[in-house]
Amino acid sequence: MFAGFLKFADHCSRCGANFQNADAGDGPAVFVILIGGAMVVPIALAIEFTLHPPAWVHMLIALPLAAIVCLSLLRPFKSTLFALQVANKASEIKNWDK
Repeated sequence: MFAGFLKFADHCSRCGANFQNADAGDGPAVFVILIGGAMVVPIALAIEFTLHPPAWVHMLIALPLAAIVCLSLLRPFKSTLFALQVANKASEIKNWDK
């Protein structure tokens, strides 16, 4: 389904479906930000209230953790929202023929 980390392939390698007009929009990023924030913020707050570290320790822990969480969730959410567009015959998907 993907030709790169987040770029859709031109065609499906199994069925030959055309993915050239594939676009999941901003939806995946919104879901990833909300879910990633809900995962990382409690950890950062727990570290703050238990250890009281300086700001650079938060940067050292929270920023890489947020990046890892967000990047690991983005591809599955992008493919899921694209699959939902196809399943519901959304108007954004044109020329879905092989």
